[in-house]
Amino acid sequence: MSRIHPTAVIDPAAELDGSVEVGPYTVIDAGVQVGADTWIGPHVVLRGPMTIGRDNRIFQFCSLGEISQDKSARREDATRVEIGNGNTIREYVTIQRGTLKEQGLTRVGDDNWIMAQAHIAHDCMIGSQTILANGTTLAGHVTIEDHVGLGGYTLVHQFCRVGAHAYTGGGAVVLRDLPPFVIAEGQPARPRGINTEGLKRRGFTAEDIEAIKDAYKAIYLSGALMSEVKQRLAEMAKGSAHVGRMLAFIESSKRALSR
Repeated sequence: MSRIHPTAVIDPAAELDGSVEVGPYTVIDAGVQVGADTWIGPHVVLRGPMTIGRDNRIFQFCSLGEISQDKSARREDATRVEIGNGNTIREYVTIQRGTLKEQGLTRVGDDNWIMAQAHIAHDCMIGSQTILANGTTLAGHVTIEDHVGLGGYTLVHQFCRVGAHAYTGGGAVVLRDLPPFVIAEGQPARPRGINTEGLKRRGFTAEDIEAIKDAYKAIYLSGALMSEVKQRLAEMAKGSAHVGRMLAFIESSKRALSR
């Protein structure tokens, strides 16, 4: 029995593993590659060039791989989307191709949980094991590192980065870079502490968490100049790789930090 519904419209140049299931009225373009054991629901549109890995679940009314909403974008541009393995992509999610302004790529990693009506714009880089709750909107060129949780209707400004294990409350508006491990909420989003519960769930030790808290205090509560903060973090990083990660994030920031 075919796993592809007879009403689905699939270009002969699309490449689907034989185990892929496709629901009714779904449209799949040439240049789309889909890996093993991926389930694609009804009324989904997949535009190429796009690579989708294995074990993904893509729910109804998703639009993946469409040209970006950047006014400079053209359908003939050599841009693409790459989606990894084990992702759940719920209803009405949009993930759009990169632009020629960067490397022409929008990438989503592995094991992400992308909830209904989320939008991932052009040139975004999404890590692995993230949660993007309902209505989350990422503008162009945003980077979301591994294990990030974004509360419902979080908005992230273009070119911002959200560091690994960070978390935002619902409706947060992230206008600047949010360092690893930090919780932020509000409009604009401001740091409120460390994602302690999330770190515990992922096996961070009490010693790890204490070092991260000390680094947070140095960044946000010491009142020191950023140059002095970096010096303090450099000393602390000698005893904690996690603090080293926070320091590296700060040193590479181009938009300054959420404060």
